[in-house]
Amino acid sequence: MSKTVPVPLYPTYIELNEFELADYPKLNDFISTMPAWSLNQWQWGKVFLEYTGRNKSVHTYDRFRNEIEKFLLWSFLIKKSPIDEMRKNDILEYADFCWKPPVTWIGTSNQERFKLKNSYFDSNELWRPYKMQAAKSQLSKDVDKKKYRPSQQTLTSTFTAIIVFYNYLMGEELCYGNPAHIAKKDCRHFISDTQVKEIKRLSTSQWQYLLDTAVSMADEDPIYERNLFVIASLKTLFLRISELSERDNWSPVMGHFWQDEDQNWWLKIFGKGRKLRDTTVPSDYMPFLRRYRLSRDLSGLPTSGDNNVLVEKVRGQGGMTSRHLRRLVQDIFDNAFIRMKRLEGENKSIKLKEATTHWLRHTGASMEIERGRSLKDLSEDLGHASMATTDTVYVQSENKMRAESGKKRKVD
Repeated sequence: MSKTVPVPLYPTYIELNEFELADYPKLNDFISTMPAWSLNQWQWGKVFLEYTGRNKSVHTYDRFRNEIEKFLLWSFLIKKSPIDEMRKNDILEYADFCWKPPVTWIGTSNQERFKLKNSYFDSNELWRPYKMQAAKSQLSKDVDKKKYRPSQQTLTSTFTAIIVFYNYLMGEELCYGNPAHIAKKDCRHFISDTQVKEIKRLSTSQWQYLLDTAVSMADEDPIYERNLFVIASLKTLFLRISELSERDNWSPVMGHFWQDEDQNWWLKIFGKGRKLRDTTVPSDYMPFLRRYRLSRDLSGLPTSGDNNVLVEKVRGQGGMTSRHLRRLVQDIFDNAFIRMKRLEGENKSIKLKEATTHWLRHTGASMEIERGRSLKDLSEDLGHASMATTDTVYVQSENKMRAESGKKRKVD
């Protein structure tokens, strides 16, 4: 196996938008010493990542960059073969490489890829494609890199990125097959997981503490009306945090609430997979919308032409980002945990300390299942592609039947 130390191939998404290869002398030298096909396929990766950052998110760009970078470096330095000529066995060989990469490819700390030096971006010699977490008490040189093993989640992310990459190349007619998709099911490093999945949600009591805390804080100080509105919206309308946030290609506004001819309220959402959907808005939610609007000196209910942002920034103009929205929610979680811990004890309140914003979507959907709402209607409000997804995530019908029948087993 080659001992060649790899170099970073792609900068941050912001830097990629103004990218000139001549500004990256070490990367330029590296590419120029490779066979001609390497430069061509490096360009494929660049265009794909530009597309990912533009149409998905910077976070998705970063995740895919990590994986595409590793895959191309392996094809350049180890396999020495173009990716459009690879077959299933080649991808399985790459999976073996990822399972046990050479120590020269493993780092023990986060390192930026390029450093600005004398107006040029210099490749960071400490950067490595793979990272092994070292204990704080350990020095990097004391870490046994031969013990590196990727987690199942990391391995899944690797295959996901490569499959998506090949799908993109097929769409551009640069490749005519997806060997990664075929290879995934035969990868010997995957552990088949048939565990019963526990839904990450709040109990009815925990949710009530969270809501009561948000209402109490908003009653005492109007600045928390925004927090209350976000909490109520995420849980009641089954929203992802990104669906409330300001994005490059979408800005949620009050006018996205609308009424049909039967006076039913709906909210138009730009969701996962760049899909628009309309979710039902229940009557019990309307007072929270009304009090939030009144706190912003707006009329009680929105109209179709209302272009006021849905969740305004604390300072400045425009809507809030996902990061800022998470801070608002976390503030309520922290206060609710303190309150419930004082009154109910830590065991009953601990989930309020562990919870994330996505738990609110799960909590709302789970409660709807428990009250007997139609699976089809709930699935459409959630934006799931099929009812089977909703059943798998929230209902778990077969597991419930198994658990019920399991209760009848006898010891004697």
